[in-house]
Amino acid sequence: MAVLEILKLPDPRLKQVSEPVTEFDDALRAFIDDLEETRQNGPAAVGIAAPQVGVFKRVVIIDCSQTRKPVPNHGHLILVNPEITHWEGFEAGREGCLSVPDYTGNVIRATRIHLEAFDPWGNPLAFDMEGYEARAAQHEIDHLDGILFVDRVVSRRTDLFRRKVYQKGGKSKKG
Repeated sequence: MAVLEILKLPDPRLKQVSEPVTEFDDALRAFIDDLEETRQNGPAAVGIAAPQVGVFKRVVIIDCSQTRKPVPNHGHLILVNPEITHWEGFEAGREGCLSVPDYTGNVIRATRIHLEAFDPWGNPLAFDMEGYEARAAQHEIDHLDGILFVDRVVSRRTDLFRRKVYQKGGKSKKG
């Protein structure tokens, strides 16, 4: 396994739309292992998408189980070719991103979604998600379509905030 380099804004590759996975093979699963190691190496990263490491395939990893808002959630998820088939409600919330390390922003997202995907072996999955987990899934799936959270803030003047410190483990120090 390896920690992969994270693409960061303004890298134009972050705007690239990812292709569906068609081969559920050992190479895909080895890449997913590297992607997970990269996520774990990031500062408090609850999710990561393949295009963030320059691989333009529709793969995301989400794990909200260790966050301050863990309930409800489905734990550690590897989602291949994820698609949101239903959404309802909306709510503004603060988001950050490994690919935009210097900023956080307020983004409006659906509060409840139904998501369909495949696991790394090609078996179908379906989840009803809400709250923080639904937000994380929407954020990561946006990466597959070349969309960053900064593209979704209502106003860059009032809804985008510079981070004081971005540290591994999610702890920030003011100063």
